[in-house]
Amino acid sequence: MVGDAPSCRRLWSCRTVVGGGDRKETQISYSKRIFLGDESETSMDFWPEFLASSWGKEFLAGGFGGVAGIIAGYPLDTLRIRQQSSNAGSAVSILRRVLATEGPSALYRGMGAPLAAVTFQNAMVFQTYALLSRAFGSSLEPTVPPSYKGVALGGVGTGALQSLLLTPVELIKIRLQLQQHTHFGAGSQTGPISIARSIFKTEGLGGLYRGLTITVLRDAPAHGLYFWTYEYMRERLHPGCREGGQESLRTMLVAGGLAGVASWVCCYPLDVVKTRIQAQTQSSMKYGGIVDCFVKSTREDGYGVLWRGLGTAVARAFVVNGAIFSAYELSLRCFFNNGRHESIQTENTM
Repeated sequence: MVGDAPSCRRLWSCRTVVGGGDRKETQISYSKRIFLGDESETSMDFWPEFLASSWGKEFLAGGFGGVAGIIAGYPLDTLRIRQQSSNAGSAVSILRRVLATEGPSALYRGMGAPLAAVTFQNAMVFQTYALLSRAFGSSLEPTVPPSYKGVALGGVGTGALQSLLLTPVELIKIRLQLQQHTHFGAGSQTGPISIARSIFKTEGLGGLYRGLTITVLRDAPAHGLYFWTYEYMRERLHPGCREGGQESLRTMLVAGGLAGVASWVCCYPLDVVKTRIQAQTQSSMKYGGIVDCFVKSTREDGYGVLWRGLGTAVARAFVVNGAIFSAYELSLRCFFNNGRHESIQTENTM
């Protein structure tokens, strides 16, 4: 999901301000790097050279953003998963019970799985979205931002493709988050690697990809709305920033937070169904598919079950995307300015 790792900063241009005696502006065209790339970047033979290139800097910045988002929002994600999987009460009551019976560390159980994959996942999302938004957009000029149509369609394609990586990661994460909570006994596996090995041994590759269809159905439209909302809101909050790249940090945080909230609200019922499907083990199969899960869940708990935990998810989405944008932007500016101090715009462009 968007608010879990992918960051949605503009990908065609990044304007940074270099500190020092004489201040100057450096315009970096990301799409030019994609379509025109230098020889030094296309003939990378080893990691140090890659990490020193603009592609490598984008890769690292995306990783830092994703890690910051996961760390900031993971406790709320654990509460959301527990709310969705059973009728365990409100987020506050679940939080009190977890802290009293399992300790604070239980809120971060299973975080290793998404952390291990977040760098590659974010890099893939950045590159895929940049290419697809250009391909679907109406403008062919590398310095002109893609149209809103291109942004939305590029987001849909990005969401669908990233589901191939995200499905096993989220399945393992959900299993770990629910350990010692439902049907997982005290002897359950305690780490992401042991969980993955156990699933692969007993259920094969298909077991790791349980819930792939519902993940695609959730992430494709959600990413489309996510990127569209972000681009629309940042332009409204700071007119002209899509072309000039001069929005303030506050603008990025607010636009990113609102984009995360919008994407979660639109797909939340699908996320509830996905959680219930992926929480099943081979010995506790309850649902025969997406429709069966939907019917049984609403029959047993009412239609309100499809929105259970929404408040927690919305709060988490805003926090996570704020952390992602902050870490990504600060990292990118630091990398492209060789670690020199840089002032960050914080004007109230609201």
